[in-house]
Amino acid sequence: MLSVAFQVRCDQANVAVAANFAEPIKAFAAVLEKTTGHTLSVTLGATGKLYAQIKNGAPFDVFLAANTTAPAALEEDGLAKVGSSFTYANGKLVLWSADAAKVDAKGDVLKGSGFRKLAYANPKTAPYGEAAVQTIDRLGLTGALTPKLVQGESIGQAFNFAHTGNAEIGFVAMSQVLEGGKLKGGSMWVVPQALYRPIQQNAALLNRGANNPAAVALVKLLQSPNIK
Repeated sequence: MLSVAFQVRCDQANVAVAANFAEPIKAFAAVLEKTTGHTLSVTLGATGKLYAQIKNGAPFDVFLAANTTAPAALEEDGLAKVGSSFTYANGKLVLWSADAAKVDAKGDVLKGSGFRKLAYANPKTAPYGEAAVQTIDRLGLTGALTPKLVQGESIGQAFNFAHTGNAEIGFVAMSQVLEGGKLKGGSMWVVPQALYRPIQQNAALLNRGANNPAAVALVKLLQSPNIK
């Protein structure tokens, strides 16, 4: 009897990921490896900075942004496969504290004097930072809160400020503080959608990844009904 062994080739994709998606991408990477054998090398950062890196030739295969404009611009620039941009998530802004008693259910903590520092992400490069600025403005608290603001380069750094106590509270992404649909710790206020523009997060398959099986598999996974 003739026995023939077939070896399945596994590839790796370099993925640029918006910092708010740090936890979910870990879970998706595990699913991808389990189902296909492919692996991911993930670089986290502010959407604007990752976009600039890609424009300057950074070797990424897939871009998971925190907005719609960056992936669309890369398609227009000829750096992403035309028509590959799609929505993989809709972001939600929350006010969060590592202190379980700090943030109330209505966000009234923002109007009081019970904190010294409020963390948020750079609004020029991070959509969640822009959403935080919009929220503060629509609450009429810009004047009162500006002296207390501590700006992180990304939503990841803003979360770290709040997590370590360098800022008692912070505007962060819901995906950073939930696990299995439940708050991992601390206290939060889910900011009403009426206070900021929707955060539609799009991904794009970059030209470098068009022929990379791992990159193509990741895009298909993100578009699958179970994952969404």
